[in-house]
Amino acid sequence: MTSTSKRAPFVAALLSLILSAFVALPALSQDAAEISPEALALARKYVDLTDTGGLYEATIVQAGIRTYKQLLPQNPEIAEPLNKAIEAVISTYKGRKGELFDQFARVYASSFTLEELQQIVDFYSSPTGQKLAKSNATTSGTLNRIMDVFTSNLNTEFFAAVRAELKSKGIDT
Repeated sequence: MTSTSKRAPFVAALLSLILSAFVALPALSQDAAEISPEALALARKYVDLTDTGGLYEATIVQAGIRTYKQLLPQNPEIAEPLNKAIEAVISTYKGRKGELFDQFARVYASSFTLEELQQIVDFYSSPTGQKLAKSNATTSGTLNRIMDVFTSNLNTEFFAAVRAELKSKGIDT
């Protein structure tokens, strides 16, 4: 379970990304007529090429883990049926990854030209692009941890600097 808690910031960011994609759906549906099938296909290819960490599957498993952690303490005697129920529900999500990834593709297709999408797909089809895509999951977690430390330090330093600035003006806080 330790690895799960270490991935929590990544999963939270991932869920935020997914939720923001769904919030954008009404806006995207208005532009759907303007997105060419070629652009959509290239954008989807990019999404597929960069899904090296199993984004959808990891999110579904995390939902199962959260549900387990929420229900088990209340009813410790149901551990085995709870596991089976979670497995059953997880299996209902198999084969639905495409729905989510199609929405991701719409975001990219509406953000880039056909030529840009082709360049992106060409890059991520190259060995360097594939290496970048594979390292993004690990790198993202590391960058999130670095950003957390930076934010914590910044908040402390910023607060102290504002207090010092006020103090220089004769204001005690």
